This record gives sequence, structure tokens and C-alpha cells, in this order.
Amino acid sequence: MTTTIGLIGGSGALGGALATALLQQEPFADLDLWISNRSGAAPEFASHDNVYVTSDNQKLVTACDIVFLSVPPAQFKKLKIDARDRLVISVMAGITIEDIAEATGASRIVRAMSSPAAAKGLAYSPWVATAKVTSKDREAVRKIFSAAGITDELEEESHLNHFTAMTGPVPGFVAYFAQCMVDHAVKQGIAPEIAERAVRQLFLASGQFLADETATPAEQVQAMVDYAGTTAAGLTNMIESDLSDAISEGLLAAARKAEQMR
Repeated sequence: MTTTIGLIGGSGALGGALATALLQQEPFADLDLWISNRSGAAPEFASHDNVYVTSDNQKLVTACDIVFLSVPPAQFKKLKIDARDRLVISVMAGITIEDIAEATGASRIVRAMSSPAAAKGLAYSPWVATAKVTSKDREAVRKIFSAAGITDELEEESHLNHFTAMTGPVPGFVAYFAQCMVDHAVKQGIAPEIAERAVRQLFLASGQFLADETATPAEQVQAMVDYAGTTAAGLTNMIESDLSDAISEGLLAAARKAEQMR
């Protein structure tokens, strides 16, 4: 049986990334993918025979079993569709399940957070579901978000705003830390292009180590401190500073912004 998935806003950065992940990973044996946008065209997916594009959101809903909402949160209030018999998955920051139910008539709702890293299969996509979401629905959600990277089901909807802050931006806060390191190197007289190349490689390697190692981040930090080398000196200084509090405050500011976007 063909699985039909529709992406309202499927040409945006996040919607397009999810579409790319679905088409590359093919999590369903037989998939038809619908995309709706204002132009009714998606030339980036023209080579795929199983992709259909429309400017009519309701036409997409009627054609699909699973409907993704991936419009900018500021445009959500203009979205009025009848999706009462569909599984509706939202990846819109800050828009609550209650808001989604009111705008769509749906009761089988999944609210999720993902990122454009989905296009490379590197996104982290947590989600929370309403009571009406079935076990079959949950299986489909896991397949979709596993095609985009790693996924977890959450119990608390409010936690999604924190993941919007932590894992939604790519590279976001990580890029800021990298920028600080590049700026430091340049102040020491190192050529900017060399500093940037070195820091990019550091973050590439660090991300791979963090993903592959069984030790927690805290355990990896402690291991470096215990080694008592040059990195330990730097880490000890950072740990004793207010850096941790500053990072936490930044993440809380982003989460508060997500709460205000409805």
C-alpha cells in the first residue's frame, strides 16, 4: 500500500530538508510525496516521479495520509485546513498542540522539532503525541524521523521549546563557540583562514567522537581534566568561570522566544 505524505511548506529550509531525507532514505516501500507552497512549483524535486506539487493546501491534505506542517510560525494563523481524519505532524517552533487542533480539526497530532540537518540524515527530532495517535501512527513517525537522523518520543510538550533552542539551530550555538575560538586564534596572530580551517576540523572530529563514544560528555570532560595536560588547564578555567551559566541563559532566552511565537 502506498504511503502518502504531504509537506505544507515543503520548499522551505526545514520542509525541504525533510522531503530530501524521505526521498533519499525511502523509509516506506512505496511512497508518494506531496509538497504545497505558494508558487505551486518545486523544481528541486522535479526528477522524482513520486513527488506532486500544488499551491492548494487542502488538495494536499485530501491526497495524503500524513500531513506535515512546516510553515513559518508567523504564517500559521493564516493556515486553515480540514485534516480531521489525518495524522498531522507539526515541526513549527512554538505552535502548541492546542493551536494545531484548532486550525486543522485534527485529533491525531504529533508536535515535533527537527532541523535542516535532516537533509544529511543528521537531525535530532524529538516529538510528543496526543492520546489519539495510534501505535501504527507512532511507527510511521519513527520511520520518518529516523530517515532524518535520530529521534525520541517525549512525554512533556513543554520540553519541545528547550529542544527548539538546543538542537533546532544548525549550527547555531556551536557556530558561535567556533567563532570565539577562531577570533581567539586571530588575536594571537594566526592567519584567519588557517584558524577557521583548524576549528572546523576540530568540531567535525569532536562531533564524531561525541556521537560514537559511550562515555557521556561529562565523563569525557572529566577524563581530560584528570589527564592534567594543557586542555585540563583550559577546561578548569572555563569550569570555574560563569561560562556554564551564560550558556544556560542563552538557551533559556531561545526557549522563551519559542514560547512567545504562538
